[in-house]
Amino acid sequence: MDSNYTVIPKNSFLELQVYDNDQNPPSRIKSHVKIQTFDEEHDSDSKNFVDHVDNNQDDEHDDYPLISAKSNEGSAVAGAVFNLTTTVIGAGIMALPAAMKVLGLAVGFVLIIFMGILSEVSVELLVRFSVLCKATSYGEVVQYALGRPAKILSEICIILNNAGVLVVYLIIVGDVMSGSLHHTGVFDQWLGKGMWDHRKLLILIVLVVFLAPLCALDRIESLSMSSAASVALAVVFVVVCFFIAFIKLVEGKLDPPRMSPDFGSKKAILDLLVVIPIMTNAYVCHFNVQPIYNELEGRTPQKMNHVGRLTTILCIVVYSSTAISGYLLFGKDTESDVLTNFDKDLGIGYSTALNYIVRVGYIFHLILVFPVVHFSLRQTVDALFFEGSAPLLESRKRSLALTVVLLVLIYFGSTMIPSIWTAFKFTGATTAVSLGFIFPPLVALRLRKEGPGLSLGEKFLSGLMLVLAIVVSFVGVIGNIYSLESKSDD
Repeated sequence: MDSNYTVIPKNSFLELQVYDNDQNPPSRIKSHVKIQTFDEEHDSDSKNFVDHVDNNQDDEHDDYPLISAKSNEGSAVAGAVFNLTTTVIGAGIMALPAAMKVLGLAVGFVLIIFMGILSEVSVELLVRFSVLCKATSYGEVVQYALGRPAKILSEICIILNNAGVLVVYLIIVGDVMSGSLHHTGVFDQWLGKGMWDHRKLLILIVLVVFLAPLCALDRIESLSMSSAASVALAVVFVVVCFFIAFIKLVEGKLDPPRMSPDFGSKKAILDLLVVIPIMTNAYVCHFNVQPIYNELEGRTPQKMNHVGRLTTILCIVVYSSTAISGYLLFGKDTESDVLTNFDKDLGIGYSTALNYIVRVGYIFHLILVFPVVHFSLRQTVDALFFEGSAPLLESRKRSLALTVVLLVLIYFGSTMIPSIWTAFKFTGATTAVSLGFIFPPLVALRLRKEGPGLSLGEKFLSGLMLVLAIVVSFVGVIGNIYSLESKSDD
């Protein structure tokens, strides 16, 4: 008897698709399901996967990763912009005035713009090749291009980077609210000495009461409103800082800023070596690009690129305004965490009220940013340690258990690391550079012959990005080591 069926090769991929007829109504629940293996043979030769993708270019929507049956639901462009902006504008903004102090006003401003543009290029490359590979996470696209060991390395980088960032958030909350050795906390100014001086206890209360409920949410789309509020609070912070700096400038109370780096001493040169990685750290959001894209309503690469460009413009404006106004306000006395500078008289009317608005407002901003960064941290830990298990959305117990474990570890980390400068200069020189400016161009160059490929300009930018990232990482690590040795000799 003749048959229309053929034998499926052992290592092939199987696609299940439904047809528009009346004989298959139940399968309309999922319109497109891809079944694929992840055995060692596939890991060692991801080229077969990409070749398979090229044979399915007829349907444009086949290029988009499927994450649920509700493919037509998700966050709008505004929600995606808020979530991505929230990922970018976190504690890194607090270190930018100090970075501006080292780089000088003109060089610092140019570098903020340059790093923003370079970051946007890397995000667009990541989106393009994630769609090509039908990847649903950062680690997957890295695996398809570079193999399983690179995937594991990228996931370790995400875990270290995000955990370090969240530790920094808690350090800032403790420093600002309960004070430090050299700065008075908000509670001390409000209530005087008391139990709120116990920094570890204060951080624990904030973690349990405010952060844990938000971190327990399962979908990043659920954080769109809190992300919008966090962006609004960041804008308030920038506007107030800029207003204070403008008033003092008009009144002639600001010292002339330095426009370029200082090469006059060994300490100045060491500071310059470690500040560049801090600038690269400021724009790293790549670990959340794929989760946000997955939940984008009517997702297409063009729509996600639009989200990325809007985010970059907004972040450049916020970053440059904060760095310039913060450096103008405090000059050579600018702290590594500029929030701690707002515990003294600013020399203008309503100084005390403005100080409180800046500090308390930004603490709430960090509280709202925290769960967005934690989301990708939890997803990556799950992907690394529970590969092959049911999706985290389908396992509430595992999700809650991971959340609790991660929050406990982050809390203890915040009690041991002395300052945000210490955390940022090491993550900026290693994990942040890798996630933002090493893996994306490597993926693009490895898969450049697949799909639409790379233009000559994109090849040049990918190569430039890769070279600059390696140089920055090497110089940053060397600078950090020398900086630690110099402190130990003092």
